[in-house]
Amino acid sequence: MEMMAAVVILAIVAGFIIPRVSAYRTSGYRNACWSNKAEIELQIQLWYRNKASYPAANLSDIGADISYFPQGLPVCPVDGTAYTIDTTTGKVSGHTH
Repeated sequence: MEMMAAVVILAIVAGFIIPRVSAYRTSGYRNACWSNKAEIELQIQLWYRNKASYPAANLSDIGADISYFPQGLPVCPVDGTAYTIDTTTGKVSGHTH
């Protein structure tokens, strides 16, 4: 009987803890996406300063130049999609998690 009571108590505690842990994971992915956006926009500004024009909207040209992204273009950790930019402002479009 005591064993069953202990299992029930552990199940109740797990019911409270598991949703909180997954919420921290989701917020971590959102923060990583914001960080990726900031890094991309910084590199776009450097590209604009060096070349006097913004890179392609799909970032294919800046992504091919390893001096801007040596490890390759990042993808969104929330949904796995590629980043794109508005070629008139140089800002990342979408990704408002």
